Amino acid sequence: MIKDSTSMDSSIVDQDECRSNALCREHKSPPLIWWANILGIVETTGFITPYLLHPIQGFHAYFPTVGAASFNPESAIRDLAGKVILVTGGNNGLGRESILQLAKHNPSKIYLTSRTQSKGEEAVKSIRESLGQSSTDLQNLSLDLASFSSIRSAAESVRSSTERLDILICNAGVMALPLGKTERGHEVQFGTNHIGHHLLTKLLLPTLEKTAALPDSDVRVISISSVANNRAPPMETMLDNEKLSATGTWTRYGASKAANILFAAELARRYPAIKSVSVHPGIIKSDLWSPINQSNALLRLGLVLIGPLAFQTIPTGAHNALWAAAGAKKEELQNGAYYTPVGRVDGENSGNKYAKDVEAGKTLWEWTEGEIAKAGL
Repeated sequence: MIKDSTSMDSSIVDQDECRSNALCREHKSPPLIWWANILGIVETTGFITPYLLHPIQGFHAYFPTVGAASFNPESAIRDLAGKVILVTGGNNGLGRESILQLAKHNPSKIYLTSRTQSKGEEAVKSIRESLGQSSTDLQNLSLDLASFSSIRSAAESVRSSTERLDILICNAGVMALPLGKTERGHEVQFGTNHIGHHLLTKLLLPTLEKTAALPDSDVRVISISSVANNRAPPMETMLDNEKLSATGTWTRYGASKAANILFAAELARRYPAIKSVSVHPGIIKSDLWSPINQSNALLRLGLVLIGPLAFQTIPTGAHNALWAAAGAKKEELQNGAYYTPVGRVDGENSGNKYAKDVEAGKTLWEWTEGEIAKAGL
């Protein structure tokens, strides 16, 4: 539920609604606006500092397509006949593009989730028109990742309408929002990007495991993370709602992206029959940047100047997730790994620090399970 835009304990703003929603703007006097803009720029330097001693790795993180292996979804994605797929946040951006490309390879069914029912329906109609003749059953599914009740309802709809689930792409997310809370009181970015997807996966695990037990199965869970994982604060802050809420918006976003990597790695450790990896799509020109464009004039100018060099198109940005979900052979995937585009293990083959941190993965998993248990789930 979205509350009055002047309330700072507001809930969630969809990435496809941020352009017009007042919750994406912070109301400050002009001097405070400029000071906030400067602080925002200072905070974003945290995306660069982790790579000062590893410039090659940093170059690949921010310009991943340079020197990367080419990937053509049309030819690289295998036949998906009989497969059932679910993509969160499928009504626009990377989610919509992923569904469009996967649907070209004959899966039995694809669930497209959207927080806004009408926008999900529009996306389904648009994708069907783009596909032309297709036997794939494309279904719109309402899902608000900031609401446990919505997540439970969506999971129940899936479980009651399919006997299998082969690919789950945890794509939906919010970025750089003003301070806000989910329905359960968690910081909005961490609650949506991590906790919501953890709960959804938890509720779909019986179906995923059942599918993994079938002959010749190939079950995959893909978590969309980001190079912003480098902005994450210490675990102590990540797991303390009050401390996390006291940090800047990019730090809060970074926490959620680090959590995506930790979650994917821990899921792989706990359920090895399921291939679980996290991916960085690259820096994409999408609606996720809308809150920044509306609230920070200096960063907006910076995006105009460097955007043409750093930004990738949405179709290109979807390549890494598509590779992990259906392009790579099962034996090619390193279970629990974090990949930068396309199919490159982060960390110059040594692995991302969060993907390798067994203790942190266990701690986050148990903490998240505890938060979910408080809601009786």
